[in-house]
Amino acid sequence: MKYELVIFDWDGTLMDSVARIVSCMEAAATDCRLPVPSPEAVRHIIGLSLYKAFPILFGELSAAESDKLLEAYRLHYLELNTTPTPLFAGAADTLSGLHSGGYRLAVATGKQRVGLDRVLADTGLGHLFHALRGADQARSKPDPLMLAQILDELGLAPEQAVMVGDSSYDLAMAEAIGMDRIGVTYGVHNRDQLGAHSPIAMIDDIRHLPQWV
Repeated sequence: MKYELVIFDWDGTLMDSVARIVSCMEAAATDCRLPVPSPEAVRHIIGLSLYKAFPILFGELSAAESDKLLEAYRLHYLELNTTPTPLFAGAADTLSGLHSGGYRLAVATGKQRVGLDRVLADTGLGHLFHALRGADQARSKPDPLMLAQILDELGLAPEQAVMVGDSSYDLAMAEAIGMDRIGVTYGVHNRDQLGAHSPIAMIDDIRHLPQWV
């Protein structure tokens, strides 16, 4: 085992939820009478906490406007939008295999913790993870605080872990703390964006991950 801990991003890395995020952001903007961002613009901010993403998409908003937009987004994502959000092919088996092989697993996500808990319950994967961090439990990516918190919780050093993610924010977060990182190329950011953060590998299928860890 090269690493003791494998830390995963969620959206775009383990779950194919990008289309739903894009459509919910578009609908929330419409509800709040804000300019509707392009799909490309929304894809680019996936991985950030929503409060950090809003100014990028809409410019400066008041606290009240941000709160209203967040509530509209949540309503669409949790109740109104029916866009499927399946796990990527092989994700569940890969996680189970790593867990059975003695690796510790964690999630560091731009989702809020309540959203992460919900999808872990829905997918039945929660028991596989030893530590979880949502965007409301630390500073937004690419700040490395959530990785530092996970390492502290599990009593590990950065060199004992690897971060797996589909966005430059994931890899920049790991780079900032001196942790190895692996980019997945089927999510929101392309190879050039991921490669800027010197990953040890870039993989086109989550099922290829075990050979690198």
